[in-house]
Amino acid sequence: GLLFDEFYPQLFGYVHRRVLDWDVSKDIISETFLKAYTHLGRYRWLGISVAAWLYRIATNEVNQYFRRGKYAPASLNQLHDDFHFDLRDHAPGEREEAERQLAEYQDFLSIQAALKTLDVKYQEVIALRFFEEKSILQIAEILDKPEGTVKSLLSRGLEKIRQRVERTATELTE
Repeated sequence: GLLFDEFYPQLFGYVHRRVLDWDVSKDIISETFLKAYTHLGRYRWLGISVAAWLYRIATNEVNQYFRRGKYAPASLNQLHDDFHFDLRDHAPGEREEAERQLAEYQDFLSIQAALKTLDVKYQEVIALRFFEEKSILQIAEILDKPEGTVKSLLSRGLEKIRQRVERTATELTE
């Protein structure tokens, strides 16, 4: 009851941003809360916050989902085609704003596609830091890793995203 009510929205958002599928996200969140309730007695001995404990369970469930290989990373072109619209349908004053929003959206899709190509260890720290706005200390607590390791994973992961986005941009302009 109370755990679910308090943490469901933020955990669902976190999981959904990782897997990009509503149904899979619901399944993972259900499994997360089932495990939390089943193992509630163990929580007291972990010495971490309830939020960190729930994020740790959710992160482990997401990682298991990826390890099982039941996902198909979406291509940037597929994502673009799914959300394509014609700018000629907009009035001239709206067209510039629509073009700006489309450019921002395309940047987001590029970053999201690059993120999905990273190892899970990089995905989880980047998702927690930028999508969930967790501090380095909170991420370390959730993932049960030293702060230095979290900083290193974050730095390397962001560099890999930058390289992949640049490579994609170069490929699109050729």
